[in-house]
Amino acid sequence: MTQPIAAALPANASPDLAHLHAALEPAEPAEPEAGGWPLRLRCADGVELSAHWYEPGPHGGAARAVAVVAAATGVPQGFYRAFSTWLAARGYAVLSFDYRGIGTSRRGPINTEPATMRDWGRQDMSAALAEAERRCGSVSGQRLPLLWVGHSFGGNGIGLAQGIGQVDAVLTVASQLGDWRLWPGVHRWVTAFYFHALLPTVAHLLGHAPGWSLGGGSAMPLPKQAALEWARWGRTRGFLYGDASLQGDLTLHQFVGAAHLWNITDDLTYGPARAVDALARLFKSARVTRHTLTPAEVGLTRIGHFGAFRRANGAQIWPRLMAPIEAATPALRNAGLAPL
Repeated sequence: MTQPIAAALPANASPDLAHLHAALEPAEPAEPEAGGWPLRLRCADGVELSAHWYEPGPHGGAARAVAVVAAATGVPQGFYRAFSTWLAARGYAVLSFDYRGIGTSRRGPINTEPATMRDWGRQDMSAALAEAERRCGSVSGQRLPLLWVGHSFGGNGIGLAQGIGQVDAVLTVASQLGDWRLWPGVHRWVTAFYFHALLPTVAHLLGHAPGWSLGGGSAMPLPKQAALEWARWGRTRGFLYGDASLQGDLTLHQFVGAAHLWNITDDLTYGPARAVDALARLFKSARVTRHTLTPAEVGLTRIGHFGAFRRANGAQIWPRLMAPIEAATPALRNAGLAPL
């Protein structure tokens, strides 16, 4: 029997990281996936990314809508496989991808990987949107609606991507404005220490940010420049949106669809409500709705930052996340998706 990945975590690993590892554990036996195929996304700067399409049927002809699933910082696309498969079964063609330097998009030793977080937004997310937009127009005479699902950085980094104006709806889970000043109580000072001292020191000393510096255990390591940029944004008022060097690259104002942003009440380490509220206020041209999910309302004792995408929690959580955004977006509401 496969040893559970979470079992390899040290005793002091964060509970959130344990949820991440549990979700990455292979199912036994393996569950059948919707039809789909791997592909390489080519970014405007020539970098190629590892990606995967999940389709409702073996030939993809039955898709009623398109969704892009964008990962959290340092999380490989395989973490979202169960969620992507579930979306595909409902009628979505679903695109997942690894940011450069992460998972199967890494091009060599981590200490030689030049990727930055702005590359993830400006280049990688833009390439994913271009591929998704191509898929939206692949049905003769009818453009499929496009949904962006962002987890953590996958929801706040979208404001750097080209093509966001073509998206019909944005759903974010635990995506926040990562400015340490927005964290509550003692978490504020822990987060300030992390961005001011721990993360940059480790990145400089080791040439990358190892998994334990993201919370413990064996999370995916971050390239040095990505880690340093994350730390710099965390010290900046407004996070990436306060970075003076990015003001000409911000695109969030181009999005005019429905934006639904969720915080999770027991996710105080990574996505407290006030930080999610701050991100929501930046969707100035969108129809914004804020949601809060508590573990008790879905019969769980804990969700944390990663638990919303665990296969074991899907039946309780995924319909709750999807119902409001589909109801609020006419193109999705009328797409003929399978009922929740």
